[in-house]
Formats: sequence, structure tokens, C-alpha cells
Amino acid sequence: MRTRAPGWSSRYEQWLAAPQTVVVQPTTWCNLDCRYCYLPYRKLKQQMPATVARALATSVAQFGTEGPAVGIVWHGGEPLAVGPQKFEALLAPFEGLRQAGRVHHHVQTNATLVTDTWCDLFTAYAVRVGVSIDGPAAMNLDRVDLRGKPAFDRIQQGIGRLRERDIPFSAIAVVSSLGITAPEKLLDFLADVGCHSAGLNLEEVEGVNVDPGRRPPTSEQAEEFWRRTFTWARHHGGRMTVREVERLAEYLRLSRSGQRAEWDERRLDPIPTVSVNGDVVLLSPELADTTDLTHDNFRAGNILKQSLTEILAGASRLRYVRDFLTGLERCQSECGFFDFCRGAQAANRYFENGSLATTETHHCRVTRQALVTALSTLATEDSEETKEKGGSTCRSSKNSPHPTRPS
Repeated sequence: MRTRAPGWSSRYEQWLAAPQTVVVQPTTWCNLDCRYCYLPYRKLKQQMPATVARALATSVAQFGTEGPAVGIVWHGGEPLAVGPQKFEALLAPFEGLRQAGRVHHHVQTNATLVTDTWCDLFTAYAVRVGVSIDGPAAMNLDRVDLRGKPAFDRIQQGIGRLRERDIPFSAIAVVSSLGITAPEKLLDFLADVGCHSAGLNLEEVEGVNVDPGRRPPTSEQAEEFWRRTFTWARHHGGRMTVREVERLAEYLRLSRSGQRAEWDERRLDPIPTVSVNGDVVLLSPELADTTDLTHDNFRAGNILKQSLTEILAGASRLRYVRDFLTGLERCQSECGFFDFCRGAQAANRYFENGSLATTETHHCRVTRQALVTALSTLATEDSEETKEKGGSTCRSSKNSPHPTRPS
């Protein structure tokens, strides 16, 4: 008797958990015009009404009280472009949840608009700040304002204000051709300006960032970049953590300590993204504001008409979500890196391959696969060097894990 394949609802629940992150777009507008930006409406001055924020807070309140707090990530456009008074009005509906420990706020900003008033607000609402900066001035040339002028000095001024007020911050750096050959300069700079942690996003082709003149890093460049990043982290890890290094280190630690099941049992976050008008997109913030009539512009619902719980309950009926699940299952069966990677990112599959049902992307090759092979190569070199010196090959796994390709 043939076994019946699991239904879409079961397959969704197998792969995706309850949200731990909700991305919120307070405005479409950005005061910068970064050359690699994927956002199509960043020059439109649309702002989220308070009614949308209230509806979202009501929805989040319906989530279960068990488990960690939900991260409310204010992402743009440039979130600070709405002004502190408007932003505080958007935060207000969540305040009871925040004080109860059920949500915490994050903001990802270019820092050019940071003032003492903003610092007061960050402190009052315990907002966790992330700054978008791509390194020293020579690596930051793609980050320009609406007149095409470099934004570096203004970003630095905003960072200086955060430091004066003792507000900790992380950083996200887009690594393009300007930074791919000099990871040490990039990392030293980010550590020197006071970042406690950094995420390194190798430039991707997505959204409206499709300029044929821009060349994303190659796999070979990426592997060398990550190899040198691991070396930097080994010697300077106490100054600043690197998101990608920490993620791979956690995977290896769990694998070696007999806790591999903990990693394998982790399900993916559906990452609901709420646009200024209340539309909700799932799986990737980069899909928000994307025009594709085949997928109804990736809308899963609208927070003014349905709660997030209701929207998520119907997610498995959406064609693009089903395509994503199909792609995940293919990744699991076809890719030797899946155990660590956990599947190709939704937006990259769509923008690179044209379908969420596909598997490997350039993002996979330069951000996941090259990361693993770089550490494996580095560990092999260390082992050979140790043998040549006639010493022991045993090293601290915390400082120099010796991975094999995930299988």
C-alpha cells in the first residue's frame, strides 16, 4: 500500500517555527541612495500609520507566552527618517509587551540621523541598534546620499554620538569589490569604531540591484575572504564577534559535544515582514515591495484585516511558500552542505534563479559553502604546519575548530 505524502500544512510545520523575528517597515523612504540597494521604493515618502502598529502589537500579543521574546526589527527605508516623535508613536503599542519581556526592539539604521533625542529614545525603550556601514571610507563609497555625495562622515558622526551616550551597537557591512580583498582592514575598522558584533553580507543580486556593471564576489574570492576572516577572529575575537564565524562555531560545538540533534531540530523563522500599509510578506524581507503578479506580490495577508496568527495559519496555501518548501526538501536531498546551511535563502532563490522551488544560489556558494571550505582549508594548513614542527595536532576547538564538509 502506497504511503500518502504529507500535506502542505504538515510540511510547513516540519520546516517552519513560530516567528521569533518580525520585520517592520516604518517608512519606504531612505535619505541615502546606496548603489547596491535592493529596495524599489526607497525614494517614496510613505510612512506607517499608527493603526498598523497597533494592529501588529495586538497580533504579537496573541503569540504564546512561552519561549524567548519576539524581536521587532524596525527596518526601512531608513527607520530614523520618520523622526523620533513618529517613531515613538509606533513603539507605544508594544510597550506593555516590552515591559513584560515578550518583545524587544531592534533598529537597523545608516546612523546619519542619530541625535541626542534619538539616543534618549533608544535608551528609554531599550532599542538594540544596528548600524549599516561597509568599512573605512575607501570601502564605503557605495553608500551615498540622494545627491551622490559620500555618506561616510555623517555615518561616523552618528556612531560617535552612540558611543558618547554608551549605547552599544552592532554593524552590518555589505562586502562588495571594494572590501572583498581586505577583510582585515574591514574588521579592524569595525572593531575600532566600537561594534560589539558584525554581520558580513557579501553583495548579492536581488531586488533592483541588478546592475550588470556590479560584479558580486566570486567563490574563490569569498573563500579567501572567509579564510582571512577566521584568522582575524582567532587573534582578535575578543574585540568583536563576527556573525558568520559564530554561527559555524556553534554548529561545530553542538556536533562535537553530542548535541547535534539540537541543531537539526531547529526550525526556520518565517520572518513576517510588515510593510507601511500593513501588507505581510513571509520568508524574506527582501521580497517585500517586489512586484510579481504570479505570487500576488508575495502578500500573505494584511495586518489590518487578519492577525499574524491567522496569516501564518494559511501560509501553507500560498504558492510561493509551497515552492520554498519544495526547494528546502530538494536542498536537503541534494546538497552536501545542508546540515549546516539549512537551505537556500528564499529571496536569493527568487532573484537569482527565478523560482523559490530551486536550490543552490550564488549566495549559497559565497556565504555558506565558501565559509565551510575556508575553515576546512585553514584547519588543514594548521595541521600540516604543526606536523612539520613535530608538535601535537591537538588544538582548542573554540579557537580553531577543524571541520569537515557537512554531510
